[in-house]
Amino acid sequence: MDVFQVRDVREIVDKLNKVLESRVRLAVMSALSVNEGLTFNSLKEMLNVTDGNLASHIAALEQERYLTVKKRFVGKKPQTTYALTTAGRKAFAEHIDALEQLIRSSQ
Repeated sequence: MDVFQVRDVREIVDKLNKVLESRVRLAVMSALSVNEGLTFNSLKEMLNVTDGNLASHIAALEQERYLTVKKRFVGKKPQTTYALTTAGRKAFAEHIDALEQLIRSSQ
């Protein structure tokens, strides 16, 4: 790999979103990118993670304003639904684009 290729790779790596480097956060964003919204329990089951693990990752995504949160009651049970914000969709798309560029640069 020559100096120009190394520089190109560094530029691509710099485009990766640190918040989305976690496997669970990336999976949450992926699931929400193809669904209008998903409940906490749906995400937990889909990703096979614990309540606490999912809650901490969702909190990080909420802090970045990548998710909207809707809380309601279904019967007497609380139900929390998450969806991507415009900023979340943009951040996810940019992160995936950077990953794709990185893959192409290594071929």
